Amino acid sequence: MESSKVEPGRNLETYRILFIIKAVLNLLICFVGLMYMVMGVAFTNADIPDDFPFNYFNLIFFIFGGLFILFSIIITVLTFLAAKYLKEYKNATFIIVVSVINCLTGILGIVLGILTIIEIQKPEVSALFEANKIKN
Repeated sequence: MESSKVEPGRNLETYRILFIIKAVLNLLICFVGLMYMVMGVAFTNADIPDDFPFNYFNLIFFIFGGLFILFSIIITVLTFLAAKYLKEYKNATFIIVVSVINCLTGILGIVLGILTIIEIQKPEVSALFEANKIKN
């Protein structure tokens, strides 16, 4: 029997594709924030009694929607950068940090984050990143 050589970092390309998919899904989540912003605009036309002590529902929805969109875009950009760095075998620490941040974003982020951290911590994969750091 012939023993097959296992290529170090063979899963990194798969994780890169999954990071791209996760970034696109994060970008689609922006529409939830947009929905909140539209609701904030719609509440300006709502008939709210004058004696209501707190009359800023529209502002609350609009600000929450804007913050949601901002947070989602930041996570998207970080995830796209992590996918780029996975392809180039650069910035292992950045990839680990983005993986941890992605663990906060749902079940796909948890699975992707944990598996990516496990893969990057392997000695042969760490050697790939170190070799590329010395090269540049």
